[in-house]
Amino acid sequence: MRARETATAYIGVGSNLDDPVGKVRAALGALDALPATRVTARSSLYRTEPVGYADQPQFVNAVARIETALAPEDLLRALLGIEARYGRVRSVRNAPRTLDLDVLLYEDRLLHTPMLTIPHPRMHERAFVLAPLAEIAPDVVIPGRGRAAALLDAVTRRGVERIGPA
Repeated sequence: MRARETATAYIGVGSNLDDPVGKVRAALGALDALPATRVTARSSLYRTEPVGYADQPQFVNAVARIETALAPEDLLRALLGIEARYGRVRSVRNAPRTLDLDVLLYEDRLLHTPMLTIPHPRMHERAFVLAPLAEIAPDVVIPGRGRAAALLDAVTRRGVERIGPA
């Protein structure tokens, strides 16, 4: 990889299996250990109700702001590697998971490839993403949607509870 300037990105972190609090905290540490990447902010942990497939345990979610020299798709590949190390198995959509890492935002880029869509689809509708994002970056703009804090005000926060530090 050639040297490049760093970019600010936001990563969604979630888990609802096998010690979710521990998995989310470990994943935040793993993000900080990625090549040419450092975590510059981390939200509190939030306990959240599942979306989509409701017959599963509650999730623990957080958001990290990172500075990275990794390109968006390289960053996604690195996140998939972390998920695999923590036992992520992809079965059906919205299934329970040991770890879920999503590139939510990467600078102000709009990207849609077979591998990655930025901003993350539907993040602007989901309190479990917006609450931790707005905690660490209330003024960050989701391209085409608006400021995180304003979007959070527009969605229901039912089932989203701050539970402690990350």
